[in-house]
Amino acid sequence: MLEGLSHYYTGTHAVMKNAHALIKTLQSKASPERSKINASFFKTGENQYGAGDLFLGIRVPTIREEIKDYPNLEMNEVEKLLHNPFHEIRLAALLILVQQFQKSDVKAQQTIYRFYLKNFKYVNNWDLVDSSAPKIIGPFLTEGHTVPLHKWSRSPRLWTRRIAIIATLNAIQRKRFEDTLTTATLLLKDEEDLIHKAAGWMLREVGKREQKPLHQFLNTHAALMPRTMLR
Repeated sequence: MLEGLSHYYTGTHAVMKNAHALIKTLQSKASPERSKINASFFKTGENQYGAGDLFLGIRVPTIREEIKDYPNLEMNEVEKLLHNPFHEIRLAALLILVQQFQKSDVKAQQTIYRFYLKNFKYVNNWDLVDSSAPKIIGPFLTEGHTVPLHKWSRSPRLWTRRIAIIATLNAIQRKRFEDTLTTATLLLKDEEDLIHKAAGWMLREVGKREQKPLHQFLNTHAALMPRTMLR
């Protein structure tokens, strides 16, 4: 088989399962009307957080359904999807990575993890972060791997800072709260509302599992917390 290409057989015809094939399929599902709605919802105007992002106008359930045919897509093909200018195609790449990560052994998970770190700049909107960071970065936090949350929390890039806090969800689910509380503390003075919302969400998730660490955090920091984070 040629590197980077997978296929299955329908009768006597081989159907190639590669990035190009998935892109063509997703493009066939595009909706100009929904594209405009998504562009507005994800704030793609000048000086907004999603400035310049492009949308085909495809619903997430449709993307999830289409990627079912690509469970073993090779990494160089996933990379082609992740580097695509269209938001939904990048999302498809990340959802494929998550599926592969969940079915992989530790060695393969490390490969996916390193690939994710290498491609941070393509994880560039809140839904892309939220659907992937807890499931690919998160397990390495839980297993005690060194992840530079402090460095990411100080990044000038909004999405890297969001990855830092959202990635701790996996640890929260395992009742390990230190990473979340430390990262939320580092983000107290962040100027972005999307970071305030993310930190507040993770703190709420801590409180759902154990009230004491949340109360201790609030007793110490409530006066300094941005209103969105506190709410």
